[in-house]
Amino acid sequence: MPDFTVLSGKAEDLSAFVSLTDDARNLIMEACHGRSAFSGIDPYGLRKEIEGLGFLPEDGDGWERTAAKLRSAVIPNMLRTWSPDYMPHLHSPALIESIAAELIIAAFNSSMDSWDQGPAATEIEVAMIKGLLRLYGYDEGGDGVFTSGGSQSNFSAIACHLNSFLLRRYGHDAKKEGLPPFYRRLRLYTSSISHFSMEKSAHMLGLGYDAVVHLPIDSSCRIDIEKACGIIRRDIEAGLIPFCINATIGTTDFGSIDSIDELRGIADEAGCYLHADAAYGSAAIMSRTYRERLGSLQLADSVTIDFHKMFLLPISCSALLVKDRESLDAFMLHADYLNREEDEEDGYINLVGKSMQTTRRFDALKVFISFSMRGRKGFEQIVDTAIGNASCFYSMIRDDDDFITSVPPELSSVVFALRGGDEVNKKARRTLLAEGIIIGQTVYQGMTMLKFTLLNPALGRDRIEELVQRLKELRTSRC
Repeated sequence: MPDFTVLSGKAEDLSAFVSLTDDARNLIMEACHGRSAFSGIDPYGLRKEIEGLGFLPEDGDGWERTAAKLRSAVIPNMLRTWSPDYMPHLHSPALIESIAAELIIAAFNSSMDSWDQGPAATEIEVAMIKGLLRLYGYDEGGDGVFTSGGSQSNFSAIACHLNSFLLRRYGHDAKKEGLPPFYRRLRLYTSSISHFSMEKSAHMLGLGYDAVVHLPIDSSCRIDIEKACGIIRRDIEAGLIPFCINATIGTTDFGSIDSIDELRGIADEAGCYLHADAAYGSAAIMSRTYRERLGSLQLADSVTIDFHKMFLLPISCSALLVKDRESLDAFMLHADYLNREEDEEDGYINLVGKSMQTTRRFDALKVFISFSMRGRKGFEQIVDTAIGNASCFYSMIRDDDDFITSVPPELSSVVFALRGGDEVNKKARRTLLAEGIIIGQTVYQGMTMLKFTLLNPALGRDRIEELVQRLKELRTSRC
């Protein structure tokens, strides 16, 4: 292999590309055999193996020796997210065509900041955003941008709303002047079990964690609307300033869905914006059976969508949609080397003006390819299977004396516990991990709970029944 090989039209470069990608494919295929989600190795043993691989050899080891390192220590100890026995987090297996899309993305290495760094890539992203706006009920006044994930989408939304709120309500241009003198009175409202990106966003925007008000939840783990209304009214009377309310459309642990319809009314009364963090639940829009559970997403001023959760696309792939395209001006700043105004006047779209990122991957291609290949009905089958599996598992354990259940699942997550106390559940999870079965752990009403996040459509009822039986065995044996 030449010393400076990059992908090109040269025969030797193409030959090297085919050889390496074939080898990489074979490594992956070797790992696909068997049902286990993990080797079961402990962290100390794995750390020792990885440290033994070296860091930066003086002359380079070449591909064959490097591939041998991968085969011996890396690939066998990677999580096999495609395994039905992997279910701890909102971390999905990847649809096969989206893996092929990743190869195309990496090979062409487009950047989404300026049109001349990704002409077709830019136009595909613009087209996909327009389609997503229609899918989620927004009109032509909306816009959007692809991001690295739910945290960045949420941050971007809150930054846009803070900027727009201050400009609209007080005539204060935060882009130029920074936060106003009264910034300590600004408040962001969200569920007590919402994603921690709310606090991170407040911190990075200079508001601090104290600007985030956690609203109490009801018995279904949704924002308690009556209590929320009272809290926000009292805050306003005390001189605090609500600028945004966040509705979680699928909480991380429980998959619970806040009432966006009712929160819209509270936001209107308070004169603030409403954001919908639908990173988890957004895929349910594809299902005729379950889409009504999401509520009226078009009522929100912005929506976070994650494609690397229930849509089953590879990390990273998310998008932010906004009802008012001008709100994205929070990120607009002209640079002569990227988004020249004369180019934009001539029809060249430079997406850097809509994003907090400069260099950005062509993740929209994964959505384009999978949407084109499967259509709405294909994604409906995926979503219906995931939510159906959660309902199936919940029904198996709901009346079983060996189990404690929390709230009925609205999406694909089920939080539960084995009877016997916190230590029984902690040990059960660790025992399963060593067996290559990975499940989640969280807390509910002060108790250590276990969690199944059932995103994998390959999971069948028979395997669910086997897992229920294995959990009952662990409880009896006390692990």
